[in-house]
Amino acid sequence: MVLAAGLGQRMRPLTDRVPKPLIKVRGRPLIDHVLDRLSAVGVELAVVNVHHFADQLESHLAARREPPVVISDEREKLLGTGGGLLKALTTLGAGPFFHVNSDSIWIEGVTPNLLRLAASFDPARMDALLLLAPTAGSIGYEGRGDFALASDGRLRPRG
Repeated sequence: MVLAAGLGQRMRPLTDRVPKPLIKVRGRPLIDHVLDRLSAVGVELAVVNVHHFADQLESHLAARREPPVVISDEREKLLGTGGGLLKALTTLGAGPFFHVNSDSIWIEGVTPNLLRLAASFDPARMDALLLLAPTAGSIGYEGRGDFALASDGRLRPRG
């Protein structure tokens, strides 16, 4: 699932006429960077939620073939992260899935991050697994971050 329904308030005035997922970085819309990464690791279907300038986003996504895109329409009411996911669950199915923001761009290592994440997921031990980036290498982020990594590899909330 690709979250693409937000209002893009922090990117105004860029998002006054275009949804944030269609803002171009290196000549390509943000959402294409994410969908290409999903396609590269074998994702067979992407569910994309839409709200802000939904028609523009839907028109752009209609041309995508890899992965095929199903729209989860939130035009009537913006549902937020949890509500958008709940609405899309019937389309996503019962198995594990990736849940990514449409405005995320990351640098890959030797093994693609999404493949490492999928290989680390153990449904017998966990309900969810997060892929986090160190704040030191994140562009446009200020602060210490919401979590710290404990010595056992688990996250703990920062005080």
